[in-house]
Amino acid sequence: MHLPHPPRSRSPRLIGPSLTLLASILFALPLLAQNTSARVDCGSMTSTILGHPVDYCIALPPGYDTGAGRYPAIYYLHGLFEHASSWSEHSGLQTWESLMSQGKIGHVIVVMPDGGKSFYVNSFDGHERYEDFLIQEFIPAIDHQYRTIANRESRGISGVSMGGFGALHLGMQHPDVFGSASAHSAALISKFPNPLPTEGRWGFLAKIVQDPFGAPLNEAYFDANNPLTLAEHPNRFAHLKLYFDCGDQDRYGFDAGAKELDQILTSRGFPHQFTLRPGNHGWSYLDEYLHFSLEFHWQAFNQAKRGAAGKKGSQ
Repeated sequence: MHLPHPPRSRSPRLIGPSLTLLASILFALPLLAQNTSARVDCGSMTSTILGHPVDYCIALPPGYDTGAGRYPAIYYLHGLFEHASSWSEHSGLQTWESLMSQGKIGHVIVVMPDGGKSFYVNSFDGHERYEDFLIQEFIPAIDHQYRTIANRESRGISGVSMGGFGALHLGMQHPDVFGSASAHSAALISKFPNPLPTEGRWGFLAKIVQDPFGAPLNEAYFDANNPLTLAEHPNRFAHLKLYFDCGDQDRYGFDAGAKELDQILTSRGFPHQFTLRPGNHGWSYLDEYLHFSLEFHWQAFNQAKRGAAGKKGSQ
């Protein structure tokens, strides 16, 4: 039996023993210290679906260790060439803490799984079923181990670049799991040129999508998973709250895909929030604008909570 790697805490904490969470999943668990400050814990879990461990980090809000309440959760998906701790190593942790301290968002858990180069989909060759892992194993394990509010209205998904593609894809494909989805600088590509260039921007993009979408690229499979294609049928995710933005100087040209997504959704009358903002791509962009998605998800959680309270009161 594979034991999970020991968790790594971003602040000095005692580390406790590992526990088996689900029949097919092992999690590394920290021993909760009596602490009122926020913290980020990192560890790994073994996936039966993927057949290998997956690193993850989880940001727990102030008071989590000393209280008994439950919290909404945002799943944050990193970009290409990043990893589970990228969010906390850059400005993500600081932005999250600052928004809570200012009262702009309430206490919310942020969950950051390592997605490798998967684009957060099941690969064309069936070898890397990342989407199945996230939906069927990872989220249930998080809900089992941590005090999340385990319903779609209190669960959001967000991401940047490759992770933005993943967040939009997963939100649209699984509206029964996520009540809100957001993306910064999502890797949205309407159509690849034919023949595919081997150099330059298109050559780079063609190379990075070959792992999940086939080598050579299977355009039909890419299109089937593309948020731009999924957006053509908004009735399938009718109750999903949706936000996305992109830099007007995005070096990969993803601003064109973001504008196209906005046009598709608008033409079909689907309510959403989209803004083209001054900036390029990556953390230089996120440093300025990450707070918008965090505030968006908190507003979505609050709207759902008020709606549920209103229904209960009218009964």
